Amino acid sequence: MRQRYLSLASLVVCAILCMNIAFAQQSMATDSGTAGMVETPAAGGASESATPPPAPRSFDLDAIDKSANPCTDFYQYACGNWVKTHAIPPDQTKWGRFNELGERNRWLLYQDLQAAATHPKTPLQQKYGEFYAACMDKAQADALGYQPIAPLLKQVAALTSKDQLPSILAQLQSHDGTPSLFDFGAQQDIKDATQEIAVAGQGGLGLPDRSYYLEDGQRTVMIRQAYLAHLSSMFQLIGDTPADAQKEADQVMTIETALARNSTPRADLRDPENRYHLLRLTQLQALTPDFNWNTYLSGIGLQHLTRLNVSSPVFFLGMNTLIQDQSLDAWKSYLRWKILRAAAPHLSSAFVEASFDFYGKTLLGQKEDQARWKRCTVLTDHAMGEAVGQDWVAQNFPPSSQARMEKLVAALEDAMKQDIQSLPWMTAETKQQAEIKLAAIRNKIGYPEHWRDYSKLTVEPHALIANVHRADAFRFRHELDKIGKPVDEKEWRMTPPTVNAYYSPSMNDINFPAGILQPPFFDPSQNDAVNFGAIGVVIGHEMTHGFDDNGSRYDGKGNLRMWWAPADRKAFEERTACEVKEYNGFETAPGTHLNGKLTLGENTADNGGLRIAYQALMNTLQAEGPEAMSQTVDGYTPAQQFFISFGQIWCSRQTNASMRVSAKVDPHSIGKWRINGTLQNSEEFGKAFGCTRGQPMMPTNSCRVW
Repeated sequence: MRQRYLSLASLVVCAILCMNIAFAQQSMATDSGTAGMVETPAAGGASESATPPPAPRSFDLDAIDKSANPCTDFYQYACGNWVKTHAIPPDQTKWGRFNELGERNRWLLYQDLQAAATHPKTPLQQKYGEFYAACMDKAQADALGYQPIAPLLKQVAALTSKDQLPSILAQLQSHDGTPSLFDFGAQQDIKDATQEIAVAGQGGLGLPDRSYYLEDGQRTVMIRQAYLAHLSSMFQLIGDTPADAQKEADQVMTIETALARNSTPRADLRDPENRYHLLRLTQLQALTPDFNWNTYLSGIGLQHLTRLNVSSPVFFLGMNTLIQDQSLDAWKSYLRWKILRAAAPHLSSAFVEASFDFYGKTLLGQKEDQARWKRCTVLTDHAMGEAVGQDWVAQNFPPSSQARMEKLVAALEDAMKQDIQSLPWMTAETKQQAEIKLAAIRNKIGYPEHWRDYSKLTVEPHALIANVHRADAFRFRHELDKIGKPVDEKEWRMTPPTVNAYYSPSMNDINFPAGILQPPFFDPSQNDAVNFGAIGVVIGHEMTHGFDDNGSRYDGKGNLRMWWAPADRKAFEERTACEVKEYNGFETAPGTHLNGKLTLGENTADNGGLRIAYQALMNTLQAEGPEAMSQTVDGYTPAQQFFISFGQIWCSRQTNASMRVSAKVDPHSIGKWRINGTLQNSEEFGKAFGCTRGQPMMPTNSCRVW
């Protein structure tokens, strides 16, 4: 299940994710080339220095390593000099083009937040300005210690029976934004995509994946030992003796290990049938007789719910056994840890540092925690993204950019239709169904048509934890209020400053926030070859998700339905099996390989997106005439510019620790293999650079789905 609700309190490490994709955020008053320092005033007398990052460059000739052979290692050719000159910043675990743009967007958003915190011009600015200012008040956080969560800890301590677990979990999730034993929210019914239904899914772990609890490799054993030590140290920070803290740590590990054992592997959850089990509430209650669902649902305001999707019944069956087997004291320890873990990044310095020491330094290899202004900017964006996004879009995404993006998307749609028509392995019947689905894809570009209303969200000055809890409760309520109602087809799942994009199979739409529609991905000053190679491939990537191993199971209306002829589906699966085997062979960190099954959807989208973006470029240049087809830049043909531009959006460096985590939890390949793995399957790339069959970038055997 793709979790629909992510709490603010669960943002343990404020790192920017990429396409590996995901979470971050021209110029406002400060020029992008300014090298000065800006003082960031914080409540309570504290201050930080923030340096404006440079604006990323599109089609960077200085990044190219011309000593490398593009037919041997195109990653080295396109990115070699970039890698030499760009170290991983100490507050990051990965540094690439997405991160560069994310830092730039975050800086621009931070300036908006600073202005709103000191001189708000509207009630909305005052609200998000106060949220940001409360986050920046380090002096108050240090003075309070863990007192902001003391009332919650007391409530847990006061529990007298395991029968009270449903009510305390309901309170933690719906009032305090604390994820705990399982996930709960709303989702489109994949068998009736017009409706929103309730969904309960597996969760409750403190480590990134079930494999960290179950595997016995040297690295995972070390992580488990470090996690136990971290649990103990955190319990001591809230007053436990070392002996009591160790006992509680052991209890937490026992419960989480059992939850992990009953969790479905991520790769298996890629199959939508594996995460869809529509049950009546009476059936779920029979599955978990020791957990009173009526009590829980009443606690979150859904007392009239009669059915829901239980994405992983085995998990809940195991949860019931765990409730029976573990003592009330063990469950108290577990709940104390969930409260503590969620709040730690927002408490006093001792908690922030301890949380970072494990989740950042030990787990991911990050050297330093991010500056408070960075963390508070991300936190505010996550809390009120469509509030801060309105001002950000007005300054950073002009109508001309939206108009040009619409033309690019139209060109990609035409190219994908050509691609479908030309497939030698697909019959006419299935091609017709694929074209119907393609024509039905909705395009969302830049920002929502209607902004979310935050009038019911209360924000108080100097009350960070309370504000975080209220923001999470607001988001959770927003999700629950959808249940039993028609789907809002205009809703977005990303905030406008986000450097990311996504395709939703149930919505059958592609979504491009304004945050990614900036250089180096989209640059109005660059030619078509550069833009089609960068944002064009991203567009194609998202379109192809509608036809990957997961998205292809849904029809044009977003319903899970097999619209393929059986022989065509068999041919499709033979081709995806080729990609699984191919990417299984790619090494990330030393001794660690990609999981071809986990990354299959993203790899298919990368390969298909590249192909249709290239076709769209050729169509565009041919329409413009021979001169456009032959126009060079620094000696590079339009085709070569396209592939260099594509390669350079994936230039990156990453810690080995972070790559090992990614191999277990990230459905995306690392940057090197998003370039080389994709291009070695592209006949057009080999022709553009004069490669010969048998060279590494033009192997004898290659894979092609779309």
